[in-house]
Amino acid sequence: MAQIDSAIRGARDACGIAQEIDANKYPNLLTLFEESVKKYADKPAVSSVGNTLSYADLDKLSAQFACYVQNETSLKAGDRIAVQMPNLVQYPVVVWGAMRAGLIIVNTNPLYTTRELKHQLNDSGAKAIVVMAAVAETLAAVVDETPVEHVIMTMPADLHPPLKRTVINFAAKHVKKMIPKVSISGAISLPNALKKGKSGSFTPCHPAPDDIAVLQYTGGTTGVAKGAMLSHSNLVANMMQAGELFPNFGIKQAEDVFIFPLPLYHIYAFIMSAVSLSQGNHGVLIPNPRDLDAFVAEMSKWKFNGITGLNTLFVGLCNHEGFRKLDFSHLKLTLSGGMALTEAAANRWKEVTGCVVSEGYGLTETSPCVSINPAGKQKIGTIGIALPSTEICLKDDEGNIVDAIGERGELCVRGPQVMKGYWQRQEATDEMIDSEGWLATGDVAIATDDGYLKIVDRKKNMILVSGFNVYPNEIEDVVTSHPDVLECAAIGVPDQKSGEAIKVFVVPSKADLSTDELKAFLKTVLTGYKMPRHIELRDDLPKSNVGKILHRELRDEELKKAST
Repeated sequence: MAQIDSAIRGARDACGIAQEIDANKYPNLLTLFEESVKKYADKPAVSSVGNTLSYADLDKLSAQFACYVQNETSLKAGDRIAVQMPNLVQYPVVVWGAMRAGLIIVNTNPLYTTRELKHQLNDSGAKAIVVMAAVAETLAAVVDETPVEHVIMTMPADLHPPLKRTVINFAAKHVKKMIPKVSISGAISLPNALKKGKSGSFTPCHPAPDDIAVLQYTGGTTGVAKGAMLSHSNLVANMMQAGELFPNFGIKQAEDVFIFPLPLYHIYAFIMSAVSLSQGNHGVLIPNPRDLDAFVAEMSKWKFNGITGLNTLFVGLCNHEGFRKLDFSHLKLTLSGGMALTEAAANRWKEVTGCVVSEGYGLTETSPCVSINPAGKQKIGTIGIALPSTEICLKDDEGNIVDAIGERGELCVRGPQVMKGYWQRQEATDEMIDSEGWLATGDVAIATDDGYLKIVDRKKNMILVSGFNVYPNEIEDVVTSHPDVLECAAIGVPDQKSGEAIKVFVVPSKADLSTDELKAFLKTVLTGYKMPRHIELRDDLPKSNVGKILHRELRDEELKKAST
């Protein structure tokens, strides 16, 4: 491992990044949180839907929620509480309040089906849930079949000043018809819960570093969703690892504004918002980033300094006329994660905003950050350099370590951010993490001689054409470089002649783009066996709720066609 490790360490030195962090600086997330809310008490902490909470507000309201939990419910330290809401100021209040009461957070997607929600609540053993009223109908259908004993419901403007709260919530319920009529026995509104907790006090909890802080569910597109056990020390370490790189981007503590469009129930947004909070910065939450008009209108209100997103979001924004007219003079940091960043999207973002995208990489199981492109030394097409205190190795198909620069191998990670394991699934944990602590990511990567890492693709997504390995990321990067292509996805489909053939699903940005024109273009940039045999033009691509293109759904569609 000497070659790759030496290259990574050299890259950190060249970028002025520490080799290690002090993973024991904070014993738990609460120590870090309580330090921030006192240190930055008068600063704005979080905004959404026209309302801003200061750090002092966040301290007070989360304490009230903790008091309600401890004094008005049967919940005990170590119990699980599901949080099912979009990006609203209620989210950090509830999450930090629940943690202060000693509970374990179960981040829950508001768009879950009844089947998915029932599975997660039963698998986690959640005894409570805080749910957005707009999606409570799903909960009502399954709650009696789960361990949930306490239901707290919230409306969009529950933490706004009284008059504004009444107007917005009335409009949401009666004008926009966003809130269905739902009756769940024993449910309490979030304002009433906070009111009940206002007059009392809570007993502070002191979780051990190895105690679970969050159960983050993952793997739902490849089988039964599993809960990754992320400990307090995992999350504190990752906050410190990622935060180590922020000063190099010119991010100033207690001054800068971050836009958070990705849902906080996703670990990427969760940890980045926590990093922002730990540094006293101001996070602007976007409840529905798919509504680009409202998203851009909200961004226009702020002199924002940072934004987190992913490839599909950057493409959508750059194609929005209003976004291109925004003032980007204060933008210093654009982070990309969650899916591969195409060169075309990165170049377009730079052209529109003047800010270079820094692509990072991670998994739910690594809390999530593993690597990030450093400030001023971004290399588009790579996932950057490994974060401090993060070890990297590459393994071949037999599990042997690959230590040659430029040679492919499965990316494996070891460090303080690696999860404890999967909740109540030891066999699945053992498949993911070996006896030496190496977590196998399932991604094929190479290391460059200057210490950067580059993902070739996921092992399972690799296409085998006449004995040649073809990596979808490469094909997608080339296809999206065509000026009339908005986005695309490449998969392998059965082929009698070559075993598999490449099929590309393309969303054009111009209606008159033809498959013949695209094929002619690709022939000039792809070798024969990498040429797509099939090209299908579509209006859109299937995506997860955080915007990842779902290649599996496309493969399933093709398999279904082949069987009929």
